Amino acid sequence: MSTHRFAVNVTPKPGILDPQGRAVEGSLGHLGIGGVSAVRVGRRVELTVDAADEADARAVVERLAGELLANPLIEAYAIESIAGASSTVGAPASAPASPGERHP
Repeated sequence: MSTHRFAVNVTPKPGILDPQGRAVEGSLGHLGIGGVSAVRVGRRVELTVDAADEADARAVVERLAGELLANPLIEAYAIESIAGASSTVGAPASAPASPGERHP
């Protein structure tokens, strides 16, 4: 068994209204910040999984993301490994989410 850390980033799907993103974008001018557009606000969930290997741990996170953390009708999610999380020797520190883990 080894310990693996992941983050699940959940955002509204394209075309879904994002009132928080619009509010942030609307406030940028008041702060004197220009050149920023298409702001989307989501959430990040970090978790630790004990599993035989990273593939098994990632499968658990994939299930949690798809069935619990994100609403598949209106939200997309991406899974990423968090650096320095594995207790196994020689394991990669982090890996970006692969295209198969992003759910439009």
